[in-house]
Amino acid sequence: MNETSPIIRSLERSYCTDPEILATERAGLLIRTWRFAGHVNQVTKPGDYFAFEMSGENLFCLRDRDGEVRTFFNGCQHRAHQLVSGSGHASLVVCPYHSWTYELTGQLRAGPNIRSVPDFPKSEICLTSVRTEVFHGFIFVNFDDAAAPMDDWFPGAREELGAFVPDIDRLAPLEWVEIPEKCNWKVSIENYSECYHCSINHKTFATGVIKPETYDIQPQGYCLRHTTECQNLDQMTYPIELESNDFAGSYSSWFLWPTFSFQVYPGNRLNSYHWRPHGPDECTVWRGWYSIDGEEEPVVRQLAVQDRETTVEEDIYLVESVQRGLKSKGYVPGPLVLDPGCGVNSEHLIRALQQ
Repeated sequence: MNETSPIIRSLERSYCTDPEILATERAGLLIRTWRFAGHVNQVTKPGDYFAFEMSGENLFCLRDRDGEVRTFFNGCQHRAHQLVSGSGHASLVVCPYHSWTYELTGQLRAGPNIRSVPDFPKSEICLTSVRTEVFHGFIFVNFDDAAAPMDDWFPGAREELGAFVPDIDRLAPLEWVEIPEKCNWKVSIENYSECYHCSINHKTFATGVIKPETYDIQPQGYCLRHTTECQNLDQMTYPIELESNDFAGSYSSWFLWPTFSFQVYPGNRLNSYHWRPHGPDECTVWRGWYSIDGEEEPVVRQLAVQDRETTVEEDIYLVESVQRGLKSKGYVPGPLVLDPGCGVNSEHLIRALQQ
């Protein structure tokens, strides 16, 4: 990333304001990439399920009798009635409309009066599944059956996360908060993917959590990797024990293109962001904080509150202002600041996102 770069400009305004471009993204990019669905804590026992929406499709995850986490389109193969809503537990999946009944594998088990139908193709009927992977307890889905596995998309990320958060496979959500932002999802992600603005706009983060002068972001496959050192201990806004782990004094982030990020705060505290596009100028960011078994943890709770009251509020103001500016006919895309040395005051990761 240290080569001299030609002048590259920000995206044309239509990329973040045109409904047709969002429709194209939903029909292509957003159904052919790995997207976050939920956490295994939501499906701890066989028969546990939760329903969710993604890219205009209704889906549900469940754990089958062999312990495998599966995802299905949420529609009966008889006459399309929605099978489940919310979350719950069921030993079989039963359609509320005509009681067609499915195994937890999705295979049709029974239906009223189907035996009376000559040559009824029962063995051929199964719920339509969606490609699913569990990544350190986080459930991801991909509508593209031919997509490469997550470890190919995001090389090294699984191992690195395990090293930065030794207890990651024991973690469960302590807090999930959905925060609406009146901006295009790419505006929000571009803001997340540079720290050029951090010292100016995020005083608490830049002076009480990290050392901005050590901040760097580099591509790693389809992962954008953020790394920096923690602030001096006497300036940290919360306590950490540097001796507890090799990475206790680091902040690190793994942005998994296109809509999810793991963040590890100094002290090995896990946070996550999940972007959900809704309209050309509307998205939701689902922010999570995690603790062992989801139990109350004072430092994690303190960080969650601090993050909401500082960085989150500050970023909402910034991205919504950008979106308003993009609607102006006077906006002309400006050149990105591509410092050959990268570092905190460079926008080289915005170029990577555009590519």
